[in-house]
Amino acid sequence: MIPFIFLIFVVAVKVFKKTTPNGKLTVYLGKRDFLDHLDHVDPIDGVIVVESEYLRGRKVFGQLTTTYRYGREEDEVMGVKFSKELVLAKAQIVPSKSKVEMTPMQEKLCKKLGANAYPFTFSFPATSPSSVTLQAGEDDHGKPLGVEYSVKTYVGDENDDKTHKRSSITLAIKKLQYAPTSRSNRFPSSLVSKGFTFSQGKINLEVTLDKEIYYHGEKISPNIVISNNSRKSVRNIKVYVVQHCEVTMVNAQFSKHVASLETREGCPITPGASLTKSFYLVPLASSNKDRRGIALDGHLRDDDVNLASSTLVTDGKTPNDALGIVISYSIRVVLNCGTLGGELQTDVPFKLLNPAPGTLESMKAHALKKSKSIERSRYENAHYANDDDDNIVFEDFARLREEASE
Repeated sequence: MIPFIFLIFVVAVKVFKKTTPNGKLTVYLGKRDFLDHLDHVDPIDGVIVVESEYLRGRKVFGQLTTTYRYGREEDEVMGVKFSKELVLAKAQIVPSKSKVEMTPMQEKLCKKLGANAYPFTFSFPATSPSSVTLQAGEDDHGKPLGVEYSVKTYVGDENDDKTHKRSSITLAIKKLQYAPTSRSNRFPSSLVSKGFTFSQGKINLEVTLDKEIYYHGEKISPNIVISNNSRKSVRNIKVYVVQHCEVTMVNAQFSKHVASLETREGCPITPGASLTKSFYLVPLASSNKDRRGIALDGHLRDDDVNLASSTLVTDGKTPNDALGIVISYSIRVVLNCGTLGGELQTDVPFKLLNPAPGTLESMKAHALKKSKSIERSRYENAHYANDDDDNIVFEDFARLREEASE
């Protein structure tokens, strides 16, 4: 008889935890990045463990809050605040007023942690914006501008009681959007012309992109066709990747170049001549570390943080209907036609996003960049029901944040 050896591979499921300073309460979350699918958002499902006989008639409450900071903290004078903090959801966790329908992750944790474990679930509102942080400048102090989310739990007699630091926990989380699982076949393009007052003919510029959606870290390759039917010459060509930010709270808009190049290759393009050429640019957060106002996905000090992803909206709505900080991108091509000729410019919009978790592009991005946010999203699809209790790995929430901020 030939012996058979069976190898069983168990995938460890990482769970994040954080404990109050007095050590009496511990909160567990299966992930910190929650995905907006446009038609719904992943629920925030967690478990809280309370030490026996600690409450003594008191209760444990929880809140989902968002902080929308649209001005510098050091500019807040005479009671003027440049931030809004909103409670999006709140509930009494211990004792629970209603039966909580547990997710597989919560069932597994409650089974492992014992009778003092209580599940809780919060949901993002349908119109809640994505997490975005605006990079601060060297002279800026205080909290960064942007949209942040947190889950807060505390002990009290009533929901509106004043919280004490020793018996409360605040966990920072992120709400993110990913690219659709399939890319469209649309090729964004723009065709513009420039005429001259005292000269006949025009200069024609056509810019075409090879796709509408690019992933973070991918090369963006605009194809440029220039036809010079005028009497002027094109001296040089400038190509930019432009990030557009709209801060809806104060109705402010601004744009930043996140990648650029300037070339004289093929120039001057003299009257009657033409040029067809492709350029390659890679917009990265690492290339814009010291620039104030660049919008980022998540937190500032993460080594692998991405540029902020394009804001997606549901069918039937426009980006003008979105809240928070609305992000969009475009390729900008500028032709320099000399001192008297001026410039010819056009913008071609595109979307810059993270690949959807579980797709081939997501796996490639993880292998290339080892992005923490993308890596942890795979726990969404983990199967907990048939797993062994020993395959849960607990990681301290606060310690991980400190490591990421070094």
